[in-house]
Amino acid sequence: MQEPMSRVLEDHPVVASVKDEADFRAVLRSDCAVVFLLYGSLMNLPELVATLKEHGKTVLVNVDLLEGFGGKEIVVTYVKERTAADGVLSSKAHMVRAAREAGLFAVHRFFLIDSLSYRNLARQVRLSKADCVEILPGCMPRVIGWVVGDIDVPLIAGGLVCDRDDVFAALKAGAAAVASSNHDVWAM
Repeated sequence: MQEPMSRVLEDHPVVASVKDEADFRAVLRSDCAVVFLLYGSLMNLPELVATLKEHGKTVLVNVDLLEGFGGKEIVVTYVKERTAADGVLSSKAHMVRAAREAGLFAVHRFFLIDSLSYRNLARQVRLSKADCVEILPGCMPRVIGWVVGDIDVPLIAGGLVCDRDDVFAALKAGAAAVASSNHDVWAM
């Protein structure tokens, strides 16, 4: 049985967001233990995940960004049965809930662009039953504090987390972890 996602993030509060081959090669050389895989296809996903797992990484796949798949729950089944991934990320509540039901870590991603998206977040988290929430952009300490007060699962600040100051501001505001594609942030 895998340990809870909250414990994984407690031990590894910097998550590597891997969006392309260059990031993939870099994360294999990094000390980052948790990886959000933000690219891949039906053809190469099992190999990408296997390589990351061989390097000791906890791997969560963004099922919304996979090439060759639609936004159907069968994608979660594919990830569960055909890869060694530990979990999934999605902005869709039904996909996150399907991941939980499949026994995978489930991260619900939210793009907070206005007050409407903020007000909708807590209700969507209740529907999805996510292990964690990722908000983007993650460089908004005030908003991070609001969201942490509204939900009862760990929050990951992702997107536009550019440097040490952003990391510490997000963590101080209540984020359990930060996710970034910036290789310098991975080295923190």
